[in-house]
Amino acid sequence: MQESILGSAEENATPDSITLDLFVTGRLMAKKLRSPTAAALVEGALDRRPVSGLTHNYYRYPARFSPAFARACIETYTRPGQVVLDPFMGGGTTVIEAMVLGRRAIGSDINSLGVFIARVKVSPLSRSERAAVTRWADLVVPSIRCSDAAPLTGRIPRNMTMPEARWLRKTISLLLSSLDRKLASDRSRSFARCVVLNVGQWALNGRRRIPTAAEFRERISIQACDMLSGVAELEEAIVAVSGGTHRPILRQNDAESLHLDKTIRRAGPADLVVTSPPYPGIHMLYHRWQVDGRKETDAPYWIAAQNDGLGSTYYNFADRRKAAEDRYFRKAKAAFSSIRSVMRHGAVLAQFIAFSDPARQLKRYLSMMKRAGFVECRGKYERRTWRDVPSRRWHASLQGDTSSSREVVLVHRAT
Repeated sequence: MQESILGSAEENATPDSITLDLFVTGRLMAKKLRSPTAAALVEGALDRRPVSGLTHNYYRYPARFSPAFARACIETYTRPGQVVLDPFMGGGTTVIEAMVLGRRAIGSDINSLGVFIARVKVSPLSRSERAAVTRWADLVVPSIRCSDAAPLTGRIPRNMTMPEARWLRKTISLLLSSLDRKLASDRSRSFARCVVLNVGQWALNGRRRIPTAAEFRERISIQACDMLSGVAELEEAIVAVSGGTHRPILRQNDAESLHLDKTIRRAGPADLVVTSPPYPGIHMLYHRWQVDGRKETDAPYWIAAQNDGLGSTYYNFADRRKAAEDRYFRKAKAAFSSIRSVMRHGAVLAQFIAFSDPARQLKRYLSMMKRAGFVECRGKYERRTWRDVPSRRWHASLQGDTSSSREVVLVHRAT
């Protein structure tokens, strides 16, 4: 699929009112831009390589952020030792890239599952912890059988009572119960939970056929090995740039309350914000998996031992009805005003954002950003960068289910 840049010389132009220029690669697009800074960001934003390396593949968080874009922003707008913040960090992509570039990273998210995933992804494991996880994956996991006595799990996840999922649910219960017995440290237990979470997502989310217990156990052993390689790679990269001294700050916050978090305020102000907030009119399952067709399950919270929120509206600013759009923009204004208060004057905020109705909502979004204390960084003839993103299971409020959507890169400066 070709990427596209959409733009206009007029400040209030929208995608439906302008010419679409198509190019094959980010480099060709970058040549059309006047600013070297913009060219670097375009190339990062339009990078089509599969996400890989470090700990980025621990979990397929919805609306996965581009490591290449995060890295391009950090290298362009900051120096080593400066503060990089992601107030909607999800699985922690920006945090990881900031760490390996020698920046001081701060991540925050309202979703306890996202915070759990990000914390595991940035936490080093000692040699003994890695050895313990390896023994668990190679010896304990293959020995577990569904005929074993099932432990009490406290509750059964929603929509996990269907017959085809029963044996897999029991296998997961047995794996989770083995962690306290076989792994001595909190970090190693959390890591192993994340392994089960990763494979649980592979086995259940959107699958037409749920794997057998034997297939699940085999996948656990393979994934544990891959993830251990990733954490070792991350640790080596951090030590190389900062001697391992730049450990991130991870917090669970509603973005509206960011300015009230004393830990974040003491670590700031932020020199750069790189993020991707909830999208207006687009419904994402930040908190559930879909099993057996379109049935939602809170199984990821059960596996990660975290508490779920209050439903999709809790994570998306508003629900997907057009009537809820005013609530979305009120929440967005409050969130970005709070974000602005923990940034230094003149700091840059770069974001990916998508819209169910770009022609109408982009102008309103830019107005919201201005009222929150930001001015867009865009030359008179400089075009905004849009990308077509395939394989996203989004649910737009107006068109129904969509397999992909178009994101725009917006770069603002704190006034």
